Amino acid sequence: MANGDRLAGAPSPPPMPPPLPPSLSRPPNRPLSENHLAISVPLLSLAGSGADADAPLARWLRRLEAFLAVSGLSASTPLGVAFAASALAVVGVALPAMAVSLSPCRKHERVCDDFEVEMFEVCVMMSQAAAAAVAVACVSRKMAMYGLRKFLFVDPELGMRIRFQKEYVVRIQDFFRTLMWWILPCLAVKVTREMFRFSHMFHQSIWRSCIVLFASIMSWMYLTTIVLSSCMLFNLVCNLQVIHFDDYGKVVEQDADPLVYLKEHLQLRHNLSKISHRFRMFLLLLFFSVTASQFAILYKTTAYNGPINFTNGGDIAVSSVVQVVGLVLCLHGAAKISHRAQNIAAIASRWHALATCSSDSTYVSTPNDSGNLVPFPAHMFLRDYSESDLESMESGSMQGNSHNTAQLASYMSSYHKRESLVLYLLTNPGGITLYGWIVDRTFLNTILMLELTLVLFVLSKTVVIPVKTLVNSYMSFP
Repeated sequence: MANGDRLAGAPSPPPMPPPLPPSLSRPPNRPLSENHLAISVPLLSLAGSGADADAPLARWLRRLEAFLAVSGLSASTPLGVAFAASALAVVGVALPAMAVSLSPCRKHERVCDDFEVEMFEVCVMMSQAAAAAVAVACVSRKMAMYGLRKFLFVDPELGMRIRFQKEYVVRIQDFFRTLMWWILPCLAVKVTREMFRFSHMFHQSIWRSCIVLFASIMSWMYLTTIVLSSCMLFNLVCNLQVIHFDDYGKVVEQDADPLVYLKEHLQLRHNLSKISHRFRMFLLLLFFSVTASQFAILYKTTAYNGPINFTNGGDIAVSSVVQVVGLVLCLHGAAKISHRAQNIAAIASRWHALATCSSDSTYVSTPNDSGNLVPFPAHMFLRDYSESDLESMESGSMQGNSHNTAQLASYMSSYHKRESLVLYLLTNPGGITLYGWIVDRTFLNTILMLELTLVLFVLSKTVVIPVKTLVNSYMSFP
């Protein structure tokens, strides 16, 4: 209608508001309930969120990432990989090799046999460098591919919930605490041994002795930190999954749809298969490296005819203990998560038995539509029905017994669902695997006995005083 054709006194229409920009024209988000927030809010924040930036988990993840970057285990760029490889070559190989070459005892082997044996030093240097190279090559490659958060399975995309945040922080704190508890005693033994050697060497060349002392301690500390950190990182990944399996074991005994439990268990098994795939080469190479080192050290100490004491063989003892402890930490974490995964079948079987057999003298509990247990007449399924009885039951259901028949069908359907879930869990226990072999307690005991046998032989040659020495000292005592 034209402006002149408007009726007199008619109010003019309000002016149209200007169009909003696309960023402001979106409808406001609907508020979520508290239960929905507990499930849908990711564990780690989105980038730029001020509240989550100060969260304890985010802070501890940044500390862990910085520590791994300094150790050379989280190189994510080609420059970082080159720096980690160069640091390993310089500090882990060149520095101890320089210490061996500068040793004043190199040209006087028979004079210095009581406090330094060159072939022992070379064997220890090669074993430590091999274990550290395995750790850097395997762990840093996976860290570069996935990043720390996906590597630890605490990424929001993996469905981790905010209620596990405190447990994650406790596990990360245990990572640093355990690492310190293992490094500090070994460092004290290493420094003590180096001081004994320094007290024998400084009379010949004081500056060479100082260089050897500094280079030995620095290279040992660097290599030991790499080896134990990589082993503790795998242990941390397993401990974080233990949290979810413990939570799953608590939830599985509740009265819920078995399909929900099945989907959750499929996700947990998927995570375990990823962990097994990412760490299988690291575990195998570490096992072969540690075992070969123990055999080589045992051969060297057995073939050596001179005296072996703490001063000239202390490095052998410390190196053997560190490598075996690192391997045991890896196997302990794998066996722990495998035990939790296999225990889920026992928990589900108990839940199935309790849900099936919970009854009083007359009634059996059956789940209704709301998920609660209601009494059901026991005589409906305790009888041995014949064909005529079934026909009469069917006709009776049409005449007014349809409610009981529907309850029986609902009970049997729930029973078969629970039974199928239990059968699935029994035939698919899960756990950390190495090319199909499950790393459980039996596997752990086998490897542990082998490694402990080797390391105890080594310790008996380096720490225990030979009987011949004791007899000679007793005979020479006035």
